[in-house]
Amino acid sequence: MPLLGLKNWVYRNLLGMKVGRGTAISPGTTMDFFFPELIEIGSDTIIGYNTLVLTHEFLIGKWRTGKVIIGDEVMIGANCTILAGVKIGNRAQVGAGSVVSRDIKAGEKYYLAKQGMD
Repeated sequence: MPLLGLKNWVYRNLLGMKVGRGTAISPGTTMDFFFPELIEIGSDTIIGYNTLVLTHEFLIGKWRTGKVIIGDEVMIGANCTILAGVKIGNRAQVGAGSVVSRDIKAGEKYYLAKQGMD
């Protein structure tokens, strides 16, 4: 991606995110507009097209924020949603279309439908 360095510079310097070296964030990916500074992404990580990373949520009668930490060498497929307060460990894999509402351990493969995905 020719402007990868520029895009990561914007995330780091204008939005306050922590983004590691060699990380690729695909077009169409949306980082939380309200609290992008609560997002940390490690080095050599790939985030697929049209993924949504949230650091806040509105609940009935409640407002909640949470830091999202994505480790090193993580692969997140296209069209995923990462919810507030989630930590994804190093070398984890998140399959396309997944909604991540819990922590993912280092090296874990997290898929929407596990059958036949190994």
